[in-house]
Amino acid sequence: MRNDDRQVLEIQRGASKDEIRSAYRKAALSSHPDKVPEDERPTAEIKFKAVQEAYEILYDDQKRHIYDTHGMSAFNGSGDPGMGGGMPGDVDLDDLLAQMFGGMGGMGGGMPGMGGMPGMGGMPGGGQPRRSRNEQQDYEVSLEMLYKGKTVKFASTKNVICSLCKGKGGKEKAKAKECSTCEGQGIREVIMQQGGFLTKSAQPCTTCNGQGRFFSPKDKCKKCKGKKTTEEKKILEMYIPPGSREGDKIVLEGEADQVPDQEPGDIIFRLVQEEHEVFDRAGSDLRASFDVTVAEALTGFSRVVIKHLDGRGIELTHPAGKVLSPLQVLKIPGEGMPIKRSDSKGDLYLVVNVTFPEENWKPTPEMLEKIKQVLPGPEAPITAETVDEVEFDPKGNMEEFGAQDAQGGSAWVDDDEEEPAQCAAQ
Repeated sequence: MRNDDRQVLEIQRGASKDEIRSAYRKAALSSHPDKVPEDERPTAEIKFKAVQEAYEILYDDQKRHIYDTHGMSAFNGSGDPGMGGGMPGDVDLDDLLAQMFGGMGGMGGGMPGMGGMPGMGGMPGGGQPRRSRNEQQDYEVSLEMLYKGKTVKFASTKNVICSLCKGKGGKEKAKAKECSTCEGQGIREVIMQQGGFLTKSAQPCTTCNGQGRFFSPKDKCKKCKGKKTTEEKKILEMYIPPGSREGDKIVLEGEADQVPDQEPGDIIFRLVQEEHEVFDRAGSDLRASFDVTVAEALTGFSRVVIKHLDGRGIELTHPAGKVLSPLQVLKIPGEGMPIKRSDSKGDLYLVVNVTFPEENWKPTPEMLEKIKQVLPGPEAPITAETVDEVEFDPKGNMEEFGAQDAQGGSAWVDDDEEEPAQCAAQ
């Protein structure tokens, strides 16, 4: 692949399907033949086709697994499993896929499974070992954990290289036999019927588990039984920095399953925030509501109004003579979420909820008279020619508003919803 094509798809190895789709759209748009001068179209067409085939392989889980195991040599030039073929021109699809995976594609002059398998003599062409697959999973965290930060320890069971055979799978002087089913390729062609047509598909060989070679039962390693790896439990530690957000990724480098002749991949945790019953978060700011009585809203107060995420009580002093209105917002600078890699914090927004007495409140006439004397009176009376005294329902529901309309809520018809006029037959 030419040097100026090496950044066609800039996504990391182990990328999600959404990331692959986004990278594909970006690369396809930039390399589309219609977007370049006419004299550059032949080159753009080659590049555009390479981008399409890379996307078809990586977005399909089965094809991606075959590529991860055997490289581009397991595919033909159309992105379908099968032997032979390649990209036209000077675009190397294997190199392109290697860029998409952050350097896990074919190296040098060959791929494992095509004349050599991992653990069976190394990688052909003198290439460097590839990395094993990353392990990704969501990790639910509370808003308190994101506010204060936390170190989480947990036990993990993973595959490690067998300490007895060093990942060979067989005894010290034993030699692996070439698999006759796949002829040492690690993959075999399977004829499948799709839509009435017979198609060929390359799948990992089940006889040798995609290795191309295997040991006879008597020559297998006694510890790993020929699997080359054994299970091991390990205590891992994950640090969640204060101010982390949903979607942040915590990477434990090199802690994924080990595979012979490959560098171990990473364990990647994607943070998912649990819903909080008090606080809402927007970036580095927090929002919450707190209750005040009508008396407090009118006469003032000094008390703890809310318990913060770190357990501190937030005390407010509202002076007498200043009225608090329903849904009024009080902004407290510096009491929001921590901002990562800094000593700063966002702001806290408190929404006032004025609570009125419940229905069972029964003041005496004397109390009501005093309240009338203290509180401002009503505005000037409304004058009208006719005055009707009506009854009312104190528990009206706005969801019933318009429900009695026979035309389904509105007699008006939106012009955009009208049926287009039909032409009369001539």
